Amino acid sequence: MELKWLAIALILIGLSAFFFLPAYRLRLALARPFPSAFAKILRKSIPSYARMSVPIQLRLKRLIKQFLHEKKFVGCDGFEITDEVRVTIAAKACLLLLNRKTLVYPKCEFVLVYPTAFVVPRVETGLGGVVTHQNQTLSGESWSDGRVILAWEHIQRDRENAGSGHDVVVHEFAHQLDSESGNTNGAPLLPSAAHYQRWAQVFEREYALLTSAEQAGLETVLDYYGTTNPAEFFAVATEAFFEKSHALAQHHAELYEQLRSYYRVDPRLWQ
Repeated sequence: MELKWLAIALILIGLSAFFFLPAYRLRLALARPFPSAFAKILRKSIPSYARMSVPIQLRLKRLIKQFLHEKKFVGCDGFEITDEVRVTIAAKACLLLLNRKTLVYPKCEFVLVYPTAFVVPRVETGLGGVVTHQNQTLSGESWSDGRVILAWEHIQRDRENAGSGHDVVVHEFAHQLDSESGNTNGAPLLPSAAHYQRWAQVFEREYALLTSAEQAGLETVLDYYGTTNPAEFFAVATEAFFEKSHALAQHHAELYEQLRSYYRVDPRLWQ
């Protein structure tokens, strides 16, 4: 009888280890000190890091450790994944999560990194059902199958031109947040129907204004690429929010407030 209960106990222990091992491994990863080499990369990748409050800095480091623990990085076309690549991408992606109670991009499993811009085949159906095949050169793309694809050359360029309003990592991971609602349509998960209503009012108006500005050839804070569709507008607006916060707040106050409420940070305090 004792042997029977011992066997049952061992089975239960084994099952517990099986089910809770991932969580245990994550706790271990988060408990480890943030490497000094990673801290150096972080300061280089996020120039505003030094001006963040200590609680925000600690939160960012914790998110980076979780991101690096959970995501698998894959080098493409012979590209070598180094600590600089991993930490740079993780740091920029985790800026979008700082004060939000959320998982760390639960739908993203793989980060594929190319040395330069990569080519993606496209199939488009035009008027009369005419199907055309073409290749498109991209610096980044967010897929719904758990992959984010990035070009390191463009990440470096964005890092060297901080404040330009362009950040391919921020852009693609904004798409990841957008897709968490079930559709990549420019409206991420929001707390209530009232929040969605106000979001739609502001974003539809700002989208129309950007479209008009493009047609008139006017200079804007937001990149014209945002006129592609509402999903791209959200991603472009997110880039401007983190990269050109003062200008966005000055010229697009309601849009800035919607993004500040969603991301629960005010990047103007860091710039």
